[in-house]
Amino acid sequence: MGSRFPRGSRSQASVEWRARGAEDASAERSVGVRLTASPHTCWDRLVEQTPGTDVTQLSAWARVRAQVGFHPVYLVAEKDGALLGGGQVLVRTLPVVGRVGYLAYGPLVAPAAPDPAAVRAGLVTALEQLGRHMSGGLFIQPPEDAFHLRADLQSIGFGPSTAGIAPSGSIRIDLTESLETIRGRFGRRLRSWTNRWGAHGVVVRRGDERDLALLCALMRHTAATQGHTPLPATYVTTLYRELAPSNAALFVGELNGVPLAADLVTRCGGLVRGRLGGFDRSGDAARVSLPAAVRWQILQWAKDQGAHWLDFGGLSPRTLDILLSGGCRPEQGWPAVDQPKLTFGGTAFRYPPAVELIRSPMVRAGYSLAQSSPRGRQFLDAVARLLRGGLPAPRNR
Repeated sequence: MGSRFPRGSRSQASVEWRARGAEDASAERSVGVRLTASPHTCWDRLVEQTPGTDVTQLSAWARVRAQVGFHPVYLVAEKDGALLGGGQVLVRTLPVVGRVGYLAYGPLVAPAAPDPAAVRAGLVTALEQLGRHMSGGLFIQPPEDAFHLRADLQSIGFGPSTAGIAPSGSIRIDLTESLETIRGRFGRRLRSWTNRWGAHGVVVRRGDERDLALLCALMRHTAATQGHTPLPATYVTTLYRELAPSNAALFVGELNGVPLAADLVTRCGGLVRGRLGGFDRSGDAARVSLPAAVRWQILQWAKDQGAHWLDFGGLSPRTLDILLSGGCRPEQGWPAVDQPKLTFGGTAFRYPPAVELIRSPMVRAGYSLAQSSPRGRQFLDAVARLLRGGLPAPRNR
């Protein structure tokens, strides 16, 4: 790039370079790509209009991630002043590994771009150049269905990522179908409950900021059951405040007036995605499938909002492999984390696998060495959770 990497200050000048659509592209076909600390004025509109992306590309998400030490840099692809694509890369310095960048569900190419291949090529070149300035590596989770983009990144030096920064795939429901058709694919038990919840004291309501403490408490219940660390309450609060009401909604499930389940979903580009959830399974809440009642309400709400897809938020790799291969339910049953999603009868699909560019031989060697020891793997797992979630940075032990 030939210029100093921009840090968090928005007052610094942008770094600019030219990236052509192909090696033999003409000057008329060239796309200008600049690196800046401030988003383009039309950036959020581009994110909302581009299929396959997520709220993690909205500028509001950068403010959420600032809670755990990240700052954004933007790749902006333009021609004649028009925004044609780009990517929001979140960056922070971690102990031991150094500066790390993470691009989730990007980069994006505007659906109306006159030459999408040229824009994509320019962004791929820019990402390779940006990766040189990341001492700890640049990690990219491409948008849904962007397998061609992954291939382009690999062709210039990115390799498959084993860092676990992104889910392998998920399961989703096509909301353009009728409710009766969607409901007809539910498991038998769930299908019968849709007509009986009211008679058993189940009520699902829209939540608001006053319910965030409840959501965090229920998330702690789930974390204790599943053996993971819950997100900090400050992070959850910031996420909701930045994204609601346009890009986030909270739903609370009550049994006989007692709130025992809650789900927070995000909305972007025609897709509603499960983001956070919690459930207190003590008492009769599990017997009446209270979390399923919440998801049923979310499904109906998402359809009313005109969303195309409802994504339940990830499947474990083994479950995904079985479903996509046409295999049968394992004798021991589906994993507990996947079972509630599968009963809705959605369609499983695979995300383009994440890629990474780690230029430093020392960091790459340390990465490989860490994978060979229990303590090292714990550290790498903590780094991966920080990149994809909101947990505190791992300490240098």
